[in-house]
Amino acid sequence: MQYHEELPPEHEDALVRFLHRVIRFAVKLLAVLMVMVIIWGIGDVIHVLYMRLSSPPFMLLNINDLLETFGAFLAVLIAIEIFINIRLYLGTNIVPVKLVVATALMAISRKVIILDLDKLAAEYLVGIAAVVLGLGVSYWLITREEGSREP
Repeated sequence: MQYHEELPPEHEDALVRFLHRVIRFAVKLLAVLMVMVIIWGIGDVIHVLYMRLSSPPFMLLNINDLLETFGAFLAVLIAIEIFINIRLYLGTNIVPVKLVVATALMAISRKVIILDLDKLAAEYLVGIAAVVLGLGVSYWLITREEGSREP
């Protein structure tokens, strides 16, 4: 198994070796907890759909119901992306920057999808726009750099 370069299993200092093991255990624990969050999130999606479809008018969703359902779906997908980030962190010696930026883009996209524009200040929207623009440019630069390395 490859180890993360920042947390090598061998180190001359016994305390540092012990602390590296503790951190690796903590990351594994986070992975287990994230799987539990994903399962609970799926249960939430099922619950939201059931509650919305079983209340009058039956088997119909209005726009607010759709947005809430999309938000629940996207929250689960974001949790899955975070789990993949944790898994890659544990299994390789590389921090998956592209995946981290893509996960952040998905999270801010979820926020944009479920926004209630009537209740937000203009400054908040400008802030979200800046974050989206920054993450979009970052993702573009990362993918552009990867494309230029290929033969």
